[in-house]
Amino acid sequence: MEVELSVEGRQRRINTAVAMTVVLLSVFMGIAKIKDDNLVQAMQLAKSDAVDLWSEYQSRSIKKSLAESTLQQLDIAAAANPALTAPLARQRSELQQKIAAYNQAIPATAAKAKDREAEYNRLNFHDDQFDLSDAAISIAIACAAVAALVEMWLPLLVAWGFAAFGMVFGVAGFAGWMLHPDWLMNLLS
Repeated sequence: MEVELSVEGRQRRINTAVAMTVVLLSVFMGIAKIKDDNLVQAMQLAKSDAVDLWSEYQSRSIKKSLAESTLQQLDIAAAANPALTAPLARQRSELQQKIAAYNQAIPATAAKAKDREAEYNRLNFHDDQFDLSDAAISIAIACAAVAALVEMWLPLLVAWGFAAFGMVFGVAGFAGWMLHPDWLMNLLS
């Protein structure tokens, strides 16, 4: 009878440890998932903004090129027929103003686009942390389930190891730490 109680007591202890592990990890994963989803939305917005800004950059560059080409054509026409110099002066002036405006706007647009790309990369860095956390904690929960099935502590200890790894990267994502195993992310991407 005492042997049965001790076996039953061990089973109860491991099952309690597995249950607590799964609950704690599931709660952490749920909270981290909300943060990760918000990061992904912010990444999508940053990428969309960057694409829009690069399109605007390209459009302004084309418009500047067309204005410069048109200005050259006006200069050629005026050189070929000096009588056109005065009538074309207003158009020349307008084109020069447009070109000057494009010369200011184009670099500013490129700088904004680069800023949005940098924001995307910054957010992606933390998204990677949450992805690692999610993967490691998922493995931990699977190992905990195996521990409950085989009623052994070793799989639960392995689960706790993966859980610790996942929790560290989850906390790093929340706290904004610069913890990022590039070698592992390069392997997984």
